[in-house]
Amino acid sequence: MNRNRVVLNDLADLNVGAIAALSAEELMMLAEEIQESQDHTKRLKEKLDTAIDRKYGVRAATARREEGKDTGSVRFSDGIVTIVADLPKRVQWDQKMLAVIAEEIRTSGDDPAEYLTTELKVSERSYGAWPSSIRSAFEPARTVKTGKPTYQFVRSEEP
Repeated sequence: MNRNRVVLNDLADLNVGAIAALSAEELMMLAEEIQESQDHTKRLKEKLDTAIDRKYGVRAATARREEGKDTGSVRFSDGIVTIVADLPKRVQWDQKMLAVIAEEIRTSGDDPAEYLTTELKVSERSYGAWPSSIRSAFEPARTVKTGKPTYQFVRSEEP
């Protein structure tokens, strides 16, 4: 740390108190360095992932087909390395169509709950716009949790 300011590589050697004692400008510059590093690492990971898929994608698809599956994990070897290629399944259901199906099940005399799960939600924007008499009925069912605090630095214009 012989420089005029703390740089990203210095953080590992500093305790949290020393970092908190830095000026807002130094904290902002460190936050910018970390963001640039994360962006760079993300681009490198995307490039590497694309190259790996180019190298092993056809082989993985062939292994999946041989095992009679469209998705999931397969294993194969390349020299002394075993590659585990996973193609996750991401299922999405059309909510409007499911509502129609649920009504058809109900009309036929069956219980749609035997086939479907329902999640009830309230839009926070709508909740905030409701009159207090309506909001008060929903308050016992509402829990507010907070996430991890985040801070953003914005460079001020020089006076």
